[in-house]
Amino acid sequence: MPVPEDLSATSTSEHPVRISLPLSYQQELFSELRAEDALLIQARGLGLLRLVTNLLHSYDAAGNNLILLVGADDRENGWIGEALAEQAATSGSPKCRGLKLVNTDLMSVGTREKLYSNGGIFSITSRILIVDFLSGLLDAAKVTGMVVLHAERVAATSQEAFIVRMFRQKNKNGFLKAFSDQPEPFTASYQPLTGILRNLFLRTPLLYPRFHVTVAKSLEGKRKAEVIELEVPMTDAMRDIQNAVLECVEVSIMELKKGNTGLEMDDWNLDSALHRSFDTIVRRQLDPVWHRTSFRTKQIVRDLSLLRTILHSLLTFDAVSFNKYLDTVLAASSPPPGSTRQSQSPWLFLDAAHTLFDTAKRRVYTGRIAEGTATTEHDGLNPVLEELPKWNLLAEILEEIERDVYFNPQPHDESNGSILIMCGDQGTCRQLREFVQTMFVGDLHSLNGSAEKEDAYEDRKPSGNYLMRRRLRNYLQWKRDFARVSSNLFTENQKAINGTSTHPSGQANRGGRGPPNKRRRVRGGGNVPSAPQRTASGSVHVAGDRDAHIQALMHELAPNETEDNVDAVKVDFGADPLDDMDDYYELYEMRDLVLIHPYDGDVDDHLLEEVKPRYVIMYEPDAAFIRRVEVYRSSHGNRQVRCYFMYYGSSVEEQRYLSAVRREKDSFTKLIRERGNMALTFTHDTANLDPQESFLRTVNTRIAGGGRLAATAEPPRVVVDVREFRSSLPSLLHGRQMVVVPCQLTVGDYILTPEIAVERKSVRDLISSFSDGRLYNQAETMLQHYKSPMLLIEFDAQKAFTLEPFADLSSAIGTSSLVGSDLQSKLVLLCLAFPRLRIIWSSSPYQTAEIFEELKKNQEEPDPIKAVQIGLESGDDPEGRTFNQTPQDMLRTVPGTGGKALGRLVLEYENLQAVANAEMDELSALIGRENARQIIGFFGRSVWDEGEEAAGDG
Repeated sequence: MPVPEDLSATSTSEHPVRISLPLSYQQELFSELRAEDALLIQARGLGLLRLVTNLLHSYDAAGNNLILLVGADDRENGWIGEALAEQAATSGSPKCRGLKLVNTDLMSVGTREKLYSNGGIFSITSRILIVDFLSGLLDAAKVTGMVVLHAERVAATSQEAFIVRMFRQKNKNGFLKAFSDQPEPFTASYQPLTGILRNLFLRTPLLYPRFHVTVAKSLEGKRKAEVIELEVPMTDAMRDIQNAVLECVEVSIMELKKGNTGLEMDDWNLDSALHRSFDTIVRRQLDPVWHRTSFRTKQIVRDLSLLRTILHSLLTFDAVSFNKYLDTVLAASSPPPGSTRQSQSPWLFLDAAHTLFDTAKRRVYTGRIAEGTATTEHDGLNPVLEELPKWNLLAEILEEIERDVYFNPQPHDESNGSILIMCGDQGTCRQLREFVQTMFVGDLHSLNGSAEKEDAYEDRKPSGNYLMRRRLRNYLQWKRDFARVSSNLFTENQKAINGTSTHPSGQANRGGRGPPNKRRRVRGGGNVPSAPQRTASGSVHVAGDRDAHIQALMHELAPNETEDNVDAVKVDFGADPLDDMDDYYELYEMRDLVLIHPYDGDVDDHLLEEVKPRYVIMYEPDAAFIRRVEVYRSSHGNRQVRCYFMYYGSSVEEQRYLSAVRREKDSFTKLIRERGNMALTFTHDTANLDPQESFLRTVNTRIAGGGRLAATAEPPRVVVDVREFRSSLPSLLHGRQMVVVPCQLTVGDYILTPEIAVERKSVRDLISSFSDGRLYNQAETMLQHYKSPMLLIEFDAQKAFTLEPFADLSSAIGTSSLVGSDLQSKLVLLCLAFPRLRIIWSSSPYQTAEIFEELKKNQEEPDPIKAVQIGLESGDDPEGRTFNQTPQDMLRTVPGTGGKALGRLVLEYENLQAVANAEMDELSALIGRENARQIIGFFGRSVWDEGEEAAGDG
């Protein structure tokens, strides 16, 4: 298709730019984005990265441009880099340089500076770009433009918003484009679209949903993709299990509402609970009061995520794997011996939970695995092995495709004739690969003669019987081993919790049970049922009969391993034939290939272009991939595509798919309404202010007593350690008109004045710093070099301003009160050890920025050069070497390495092994005889002898 005239401006006379955007809505978007800066919000699956790539290529082909790509992840970098290389090779323009990655992979400052000077397209991590902007390594005024991906993440405190603000302050003419294919976050609060546009310094939003007139016209024309919708009914057992899980979810939500009446609960319903973000929404609302939330509420929040996983596993796992997964869920949810009923998950006590576990077992076998009584033939296991309904339908589709290929061997198009099966994840892909390879094996194994097999090939019927029998064999073996492991774990837990007392006779009192005369009364006054008697070896009497029965059943389930089918049995079914290609290579005909691939976002666009499938089978529904097939079919008039769309009718799968489509449509409807009512904002350009007015804006008017105004000749400055740019605090400081200077600091995280150094700790970092002793050393070094050292303890703005919610961070301590008191006691000890250390409590990064601003008033500005030199004493590091922190932390725990001894050891020895092998005289001359004696004694102590002595005492 020829390039429209409005795109010709991007080309040169010698080498015109080739834009690979064949659809009309793509060309329209390209023209609008080239004409003005805008935020594009597009529906998923409409080829967002293709549009971004063509836009970047148009600027790259012009030459002498410096383009920054912000917010791209590794997969998107690979997609865009490959597409730019292909377009550069096709156009033949010598000015195209492709995509260059700037990350932390051993790229020095000099290398980055040289790359920036040569120009091109750079995909840079946000933290590196912030530091390069602030340090002057990259001049924002020389940047041609910036492209921001995932615009839905650009919050006021995000690193991307910080980057755009610095870019716009120094560059008013460079272009700025922002992209997103997730409309739902733009409608999450009051006018979020307006806020994100303000953060991006943009005014124009472009909205392109699937129901856009131009998009619908492009995808529903003569080259419309052929999509066949196939509804698969669930089995009765699957429907019973689904209803049971949904009942558990509904009861759990009702319990949440009863226990949290003061919260906004409009979205707490069954429909919302089926989506992945539901537990995140509930946790976000509970975070401010998490320390006052009951244990039952916290447990229900975790259970909702588990129940949603069970629903997903019901439709994707086979019956044996699903029952095996429920066994692990039940074992993990079962309380240790001695605990109360209140400590278990509430949904386990519902009748629906019993229906769930019982029905899942009956899908696999009837009878039971003996758990204390002898297993007779009548009580033995009878395999049921219910197959997934989608398997039979998949086999029918493949058979239909085989007939179509047989009667039409040479299609009149450019498609390869291959079959592409799309799944939700790699586990489903392996399951289908195994089913396709074995769906005809089960019937043929029962036949012995070759003549019978030849006749059977004509009347063969696909079945998953062979696959299910193999799964059941593996499950029985796993169940036997899992029971032993669970029994041993419970025995150890029982000993640890209740204690094990040993009587003089030598018999252990297991589980802390009292003597017979102190036995606890049983409800109803009956006797306690006796447990199966154990022999001296600890095994149950009936174990031999049970194991023999299971072994006989496993032998019965085993295939007939005769000479005719021994090769088929040894095949690793489900393995990818392309995994091991070291010794054998084979070229496949594309029309003979059946590719099974998981959904992978925008990478699926490349997959369709490279495979060129004639048939596409969507084993699980995905609205974005349907649109990708539509775009692929509409972009190539000479490629026929038939898409089979499978889903379970009246299932959670169908409900989740329809709900996702409806939520996306509703989000675009709200965005269109908000765009129509959006007020026009005018930004105030401070660059054109009168110098006198600009000077008055720096006047400090908050002076008590009505004194004379004090004017500051320079803006306030803060020296920030480069590792702190992972947080939002530097962005907030910059937003308060402070000059942020990034440096590699040895002492402190923030240097506010020549006398004030601040070490910033989040609560999680505070807990880990106390546990490894790092905070003690940091406080000691700050006291040595600054008059006013400060420890900043910063909380999250969305969480409670208390230490109690962080009880979950410690697995050794069970209650939040103990964690809070433990932290407070450690803080008291820290203050007693360092009386000059001041502690700042901040409820959010916003408050921290205000506190820093107050601390800097009427104070001198810090010198970045001196701040970097502090901690590096004269003669300590003349070569400017850098050291690994982990060996230093390990050496710090050795006795005798306190004070300045640690620094001397680090500078003198290469590694820990050299310190351990040093002689006494050598260490004495370096750090003193007492310190040397402690180090030699620590490394020379024999741990083996102490262990043998302890074992002998025991």
